[in-house]
This record gives sequence, structure tokens and C-alpha cells, in this order.
Amino acid sequence: MSMLTPPGMGGQYRITGDKYPRMRRPRRRGRLVFAVVASVAAVGLIGWGTLQLIDVFTGGGRTLAAGSKTGCAIKQSASPTTAASALPEPGQITVNVFNATARTGLAKETADELKKRGFRIGTVGNASQDYDKKVKGTGVLLGPKAALDTALPVLGTQLADAERRTDARTGTAVDLILGDGFKSLTAKPDADKALASLTAPSPSPGKNAKKSC
Repeated sequence: MSMLTPPGMGGQYRITGDKYPRMRRPRRRGRLVFAVVASVAAVGLIGWGTLQLIDVFTGGGRTLAAGSKTGCAIKQSASPTTAASALPEPGQITVNVFNATARTGLAKETADELKKRGFRIGTVGNASQDYDKKVKGTGVLLGPKAALDTALPVLGTQLADAERRTDARTGTAVDLILGDGFKSLTAKPDADKALASLTAPSPSPGKNAKKSC
């Protein structure tokens, strides 16, 4: 067989036989790998940026949903407040009932009803000159300064519109002075409801508080 040299090879190859070498260019694998890595990195950056935008517009809700304890609800056990526990019961309150109107027998009728509702009754009669025919409203609740936040609120549940006042007396008894606008005491169901609401314990945080997530 003859030896041939293909044209354009510059004599670099000597060919024997009837097969010719393939004339492909060398593969540039390095560039191909770099392009693949760059594409993956770009996709990753786009995905991370999208998650950041979601966090911005949703206020980071995903973090709380994942178990953050800042959104936990606190269950508190009820305990009586100091004010509620300091209020006296009706049986511990002595009430003097005075009639400042022109209607007769009003003080006695009211005193009898208060007694049925558990209050202790003291003096019953006409109002003093300072109040006689001078009370235009339903009535006046009068007592020592110490009774302003104790006995007077409890008595006030029986006559919601009565005015509350204090004087310089030294005793613990309180007065109910009936005025021209008085018709009757508050209906017993409503008075009992008001009294229960006044003395009901209110929830306050304590050592029995529990977190619920």
C-alpha cells in the first residue's frame, strides 16, 4: 500500500492503509463545566432573593409559624383582686334608712326590703334638716371615708342612681337617704347580678399562668 499525506496537514501525519484520522477540534470541557456551575449559582441566587421578598411582604410570618414562642398565648388562672376581696358582704353592713320626701312610711318599707336582701338595719326615720325635702334625685348614700370603696359600692347595687358622699363620722354604719326621685329599690335580680359582678374575681397573671403554643 502507498503512504499518503492528506493536504493541509503540513506533513504532520503519515497515513497508512485505507483509514483516515478524525479531524474534530479538541473539546473544551473546562468552559462547559464553568457554564454549568454559573447557571446553578444564578438559579440559587434567584431562589434566595425570591424567599427574601416573601419574608419582606409577609412580615416574616414563616418564622413564627415554624415555632417562635413570641406568639404563644398565655392561659391565666383566675384569682380574686385585692379590691374584690376587701368588699364586705351585705350582712356586714349596717344601713340607716332616712326619708327625705313628703311621702310617709317610705323609710320603713325600704328598710324592710333591704333586710330581706341580707343587710343589717340600724335607725329608720325621717332625714335630718340638712337633707329633708332637699334631695331631688333617687337618694344619697352617706358614710365614712373608709366606706367609699367598701360598703357604699355594695349598698349602691340596691339603688344604682343614688349619689355617694362621705362625712366625718367615726362609726361604720352608712345612711340611705331617700329623695324625691325614689320609686323603689333596684329589682332584686338586677341587684343580685350587679353585686355578683362587683365581687367576682378577675383574672390576673400569677404563678399558675401557662403558655399554650
